[in-house]
Amino acid sequence: MPEKTLETLFHDGLKDIYYAERQILKALPKMARAAQLPDSKAAFERHRDETEVHVERLQQVFEIFGKRAQGKTCEAIQGIIAEGEEIMEEFKGSPALDAGLISSAQAVEHYEISRYGTLRTWAKQLGLQEAVSLLDQTLQEEGATDKALSKLAVTAANIKAAA
Repeated sequence: MPEKTLETLFHDGLKDIYYAERQILKALPKMARAAQLPDSKAAFERHRDETEVHVERLQQVFEIFGKRAQGKTCEAIQGIIAEGEEIMEEFKGSPALDAGLISSAQAVEHYEISRYGTLRTWAKQLGLQEAVSLLDQTLQEEGATDKALSKLAVTAANIKAAA
């Protein structure tokens, strides 16, 4: 059995988040269609556009690392997306739908923030400075999206859900 190293962990983590981002790309248009508030729809559409850029950056990181860009099934993101689909079904047409969708989107964001933070740290340890920069850029964007979703929840979606 080959030795397991930080490089192995880094490569596995890249494959995991690459798979996750590609699944998120499929889920976001469904969330945008389901959303009732125009600001929610716009937020999900904006996040989809950002996610396309994140996938491109990951492809660059794979290249820097000398590996082919490929995904590895990520059960965590599958579960988070399944929860979001459940909310879309159970709360369809209700005033709480957008609040639920935003909470699902934030679960995705928190997963991504965790993964990108770890990958950035490992890339730094491995001396992959260009990868550190790319991963940090995405990490900052994920954090900004999470904050924007929180603001949308507090200023609109949660108010509608509580009415």
